[in-house]
Amino acid sequence: MGEWGFLSKLLDKVQSHSTNIGKVWLTVLLIFRIMVLGVGLDKVWGDEQSNMVCNINTPGCLNACYDHIFPISHMRFWVLQIIFVATPNLVYLGYVLHVIHKENKLREHLQNQEEKNGIKLPKYTDDNGKIYYKGSLLCCYMLSLIVSILFEAGFIVGQYYLIGLWMPKQLDCRVDPCPAIGLQCFTSRPTEKTIFIVFMLVVACVSLALNLGEICYLMGRRGEQKRRALAVVEKQKLTPTFT
Repeated sequence: MGEWGFLSKLLDKVQSHSTNIGKVWLTVLLIFRIMVLGVGLDKVWGDEQSNMVCNINTPGCLNACYDHIFPISHMRFWVLQIIFVATPNLVYLGYVLHVIHKENKLREHLQNQEEKNGIKLPKYTDDNGKIYYKGSLLCCYMLSLIVSILFEAGFIVGQYYLIGLWMPKQLDCRVDPCPAIGLQCFTSRPTEKTIFIVFMLVVACVSLALNLGEICYLMGRRGEQKRRALAVVEKQKLTPTFT
């Protein structure tokens, strides 16, 4: 779990600059994916290839057959999935920290100015460090969500085609350098591994649903803000002015 510590610390910082749905998504990522992968799956999987029982011992046959059936191991596939899905959020974190630093410097400049007319004011953060999702900051956040959704969906489809949705009890293949009769191997603890495969797939689908829900939430809130702004403008137009 130690190798995930640095990534977990960065994601904790992302959580402080996310919406409530984003905080739930990061909790799912940290607890149900990184922690399970770092603590449990290594003991469950181990060296899957060496634990199989096969009907022939031709040198190189088992390696070629296993590579043919599983182009990438389950563990490495899920590690890549977590890294790719988390990367857009880390890019968003870098942009948020840049905006906060820029607006803090702007506040320091405003404090030293006696006349503030015509000076640009901070618009993405307040004095307490609260983030307002609008303008380029909102676009960056939405873009990070869209990229995460694409990565998540791509890895879900990739899991189906590359490693499947369950661990087969028996592997049968006829590839070189195996003999003509082919290779038959029996995997170790296939039911237990199938449970973990399904679990990681369900968590990926939940993560995808949360990202989609967060986009809908941001779009709905943005639309509500626009409607309120238009209502204020219309009210000002209808209000009579007295001279």
